[in-house]
Amino acid sequence: METESKPVLHGYFRSSCSWRVRIAFALKGIEYDQVAVNLIQDGGQQCFYVLQFTEHYKTLNPMQQVPAVEIDGLVLSQSLAVIQYIDETRPGPRLLPADPKKRAQVRMISDIISSGIQPLQNLHVIQKMGTEKVQWAQHFIHRGFQALEPILKQTAGKYCVGDEVSMADICLIPQVYNAERFKVDVGLYPTIQRLNETLHEMEAFRVSHPSRQPDTPADLQA
Repeated sequence: METESKPVLHGYFRSSCSWRVRIAFALKGIEYDQVAVNLIQDGGQQCFYVLQFTEHYKTLNPMQQVPAVEIDGLVLSQSLAVIQYIDETRPGPRLLPADPKKRAQVRMISDIISSGIQPLQNLHVIQKMGTEKVQWAQHFIHRGFQALEPILKQTAGKYCVGDEVSMADICLIPQVYNAERFKVDVGLYPTIQRLNETLHEMEAFRVSHPSRQPDTPADLQA
């Protein structure tokens, strides 16, 4: 479809949801602009979380979260909605399989991660936990991975569902990064670990990494 301008991604370098969109854009070969939305005070891991939203950003995303994507005259504010929209409107490799059974599996895995695991490490949640935030995050990541590992054993080929990269893989990579940030032993989950290593060999996953973004603090850059 014809578009008048490049999409604009309002995001944060280490946001899982922003990262998913960056991966999807990279896989599809879509050029886009980025606008940084600062989520923490100085980029450090131990500082107090400070949401810094302007009135303009609140109009883009009333939930006051990232990402928000301006595309084709729309503003979309949920990462899976963005991914599915660009999959339906842009050429390039499919991010959801044509086969309905595999497509359902991709959506199931994506929802387990995006609804059942990742939100429990969201800044809005973690900031309420004080000194218990690491233990909190570890508990819910382990709980989610213990469910995800046997599912992936059944669905995975080279990637999460069969041998084609999909939205499920896009969701998995940022969640494994979060697990490692919170000192979870990913080796306890061999299928997840293997998929993570395989996906990191792909350029789309490397260029979208938090260490390589315009708003990445200097001490965290690759």
